[in-house]
Amino acid sequence: MMKAAKKYLLIIGGSLAVALGMVGIFIPVLPTTPFFLLAVYCYLRSSKKLYLWILHHKVFGAYIYHYITFKAVSKRTKIGSMLFLWLGLAVSFFLINNWILRAILTLVGLSVSIHIMTLKTIE
Repeated sequence: MMKAAKKYLLIIGGSLAVALGMVGIFIPVLPTTPFFLLAVYCYLRSSKKLYLWILHHKVFGAYIYHYITFKAVSKRTKIGSMLFLWLGLAVSFFLINNWILRAILTLVGLSVSIHIMTLKTIE
């Protein structure tokens, strides 16, 4: 009974992580990669079918696979990530009129940018 409950909790947690990761694609402050990695972790321990689904997903499957296996992403992913990140932050700067929040967003943007740029590039 406890084993089944653990399995379903991991599936729910993994699915929630996928949903947050997908939202994170469009919201620059919400981290995408950690949520997808959490989903992989949960699915690996609960459902082979869901684990294979996320690794073979047509949109983010290759990204996750390369990140887990090689700690690398494609050049296209790096460019797209940087573009979405700074475009989203620029929109946030126009919507937020608080210098403290702008400073925090800038630090988050710089930190994420450094992380992205230090990843290996897969051709």
